[in-house]
Amino acid sequence: MTDPANAAAAGLADIQTRIARTAQIAGRKAEDVTLVAVSKTHPAERIAPLIAAGQRVFGENRVQEAAEKWPALREANAGIELHLVGQLQSNKAEDAVALFDCIHSVDRSSLVSALGKAMDKTGRQVPCFVQVNIGAEEQKGGCAIADLPSLLAEARAAAIPIIGLMCVPPLGIEPAPFFALLDKLATDNGLAGRSMGMSDDFETAIMLGATHVRVGSALFGARG
Repeated sequence: MTDPANAAAAGLADIQTRIARTAQIAGRKAEDVTLVAVSKTHPAERIAPLIAAGQRVFGENRVQEAAEKWPALREANAGIELHLVGQLQSNKAEDAVALFDCIHSVDRSSLVSALGKAMDKTGRQVPCFVQVNIGAEEQKGGCAIADLPSLLAEARAAAIPIIGLMCVPPLGIEPAPFFALLDKLATDNGLAGRSMGMSDDFETAIMLGATHVRVGSALFGARG
């Protein structure tokens, strides 16, 4: 039976090597790409070996799940950075601001308002990405491309630190054009961050400017 610690270290090393190789091909530095290990649905005992192998940035989809898992893990391990990569309900904004170090899914006016109030109340200025519905898919979260300038203006007026844009391209379609479009939108709006690319396409995303890649199954295997 494979030792979990060895498997985690080997898996992490493989992803880090692929990030570094792709960054070099793109004329970029590996350290300019943050690996967000998406630990949603995985219990603490699956996460601990990755922490032991040196990973410090993790992504969760739900506030409640993160609140149950991460306080103990953080107490036992220094330097953990926790990112919310899933949709956020406005009524969970204050909990999210208290728990997370970065939020990737700001996508509507009501959430901007709730986050602004939560940051004022808690005194925490949490860096955020605006999620763009890059493929104009009705079932997906994200701000419509046409609404992006006004939402960014609202966020800045609410003193929310917006550091970039995030997207999830449509399934089953070549992702490169969508990543290229997000890169252009970020450039046009003066934003440095691009949260794009997951287990199956993070190398393509890095070639097209990703600063944060959200990798789950390639590190953890099938969801728990």
